[in-house]
Amino acid sequence: MKHLLLVMIVFFLINVESVYAGQDIVVQGLFTGKAVVLIDGQRRVMAIGDTSPEGVKLIAVDSDQATLEVDGKRQSYALGSSVSLSFSKAASVEEKVFADDRGMFMSVGSINGQSVRFLVDTGATTVAMNTTQAKSLGVRYAIEGEAATASTASGFVKAYRVRLKSVSLGKIRRRNIEAMVIDGEHPGPVLLGMSFLGDLKVEKAGNTLTLKSR
Repeated sequence: MKHLLLVMIVFFLINVESVYAGQDIVVQGLFTGKAVVLIDGQRRVMAIGDTSPEGVKLIAVDSDQATLEVDGKRQSYALGSSVSLSFSKAASVEEKVFADDRGMFMSVGSINGQSVRFLVDTGATTVAMNTTQAKSLGVRYAIEGEAATASTASGFVKAYRVRLKSVSLGKIRRRNIEAMVIDGEHPGPVLLGMSFLGDLKVEKAGNTLTLKSR
């Protein structure tokens, strides 16, 4: 019986991929504590609690359906059902950031759904924050981060490389963004660096910085 079930699952996976090619999310397999989900053409084997690089989280699974969370919304989907969601920006989105009286481009955005005050910094390699900020945002840098070092005005200090589930500035939102958590009080504001800005078109005109999704 188990052998027959496995054969049926394999047959289903082969056929459902051809049928649903081009769909954003397809639930392809259901197992004890796990599900196989096709996300933008990438097959992910996910355990309960896992979040894919595309930002899809598996909440629950049983023999009939999988419960997925996307953009904070949860819904259950049966085997083979397709979720019509777009993970790419269909049209260009534009945001403007204005310089303050010190010439700094400050703006309010969010990290993992929580409000953050950003300093837009094209000279920063990644999004960067200090350990106090990371703790307030629930970033588990000490457990999930990769140990590193960072150069500050005080010299080299301990840091952690992490991945943020989502980073937003106005209507521009990106998932799975690389970031650096730096031990101590540096930087002051959270730096919105090139791990977020790199895929955007950045134009500076006077005291206005215009960010456009490509």
